[in-house]
Amino acid sequence: MKRLILSACTFIMIAHIQLAFATLSSDTEKLLNWAEKTFPQFFPSPQATQNIEPWLFRYYPETGVYAGVNKSDNAVYVLGGPWGNTPAVIDTLANLISQVDSSGGNGGIAACDTSNMLSGVSYSQSGNVVTVTTGSSCAVLPDLSTTNLCTVPSQTTASGIHALGSNTITSSTISGITISIPGLPDPFSELINSAANVKHCTINAPTGTENLTVNSNLCLDITTVFSKELGSISIPGVAVTPPITYTTTGTYKNAIVADCFATDAATITDAFTGEAWVKQDGRFVKVK
Repeated sequence: MKRLILSACTFIMIAHIQLAFATLSSDTEKLLNWAEKTFPQFFPSPQATQNIEPWLFRYYPETGVYAGVNKSDNAVYVLGGPWGNTPAVIDTLANLISQVDSSGGNGGIAACDTSNMLSGVSYSQSGNVVTVTTGSSCAVLPDLSTTNLCTVPSQTTASGIHALGSNTITSSTISGITISIPGLPDPFSELINSAANVKHCTINAPTGTENLTVNSNLCLDITTVFSKELGSISIPGVAVTPPITYTTTGTYKNAIVADCFATDAATITDAFTGEAWVKQDGRFVKVK
């Protein structure tokens, strides 16, 4: 049980979850993120993707441009600005994603390093607010080898910005595990939530992400993780009925601080040097 709890605590920590997706929705996110970085004259600021059937689209109020995908034909359209008042077809989503991939273009969220991503999870960004969600489905977490929800992208210069992030779980539920011991509260949810409400500080955080807010609404299928950690071990008073899922909503916020090493953060990373520290016995110990 101890191993399961420690593992669950690890993958729930908001500063570390791996993400990757290949669905229509995620490819749309990838393309529009890339367009914002590549053509800022048309798509000048991060916008959230809206879903109004049959469209997945973003609207850029500065330029009056709409860009999105029609789910009926999987084609990419733009409207407004230099394209006028009639939706103009650019190409199929598949062709454009292929071009983005072959060009080495970055289709990730500007505020997060999304180079490795978990299938079934999608991002959107509006200003300094990032939303991470699994929608109405649960994303399967295959293992705990890599964990990263919204890691700060590596930086090529030292910004000197120290940003302290804190996570608050607003709701959570574990299903597939039933505890039948009278008077015993659910130790799994309580310990996972306790570990999730942690603080992480980033040295040399990029400009524009120092006041970042990440809102998460996730359902993670942890059946495989549970099986790997406990195998066939039977725990008296605990019944397991797969699938085992962890559903959680929460908010992660960054705030500027003078010195990461003078905070109550549990971990520290340097986005420029790649160094990392963990607090042990009241002091930070370098681990990388």
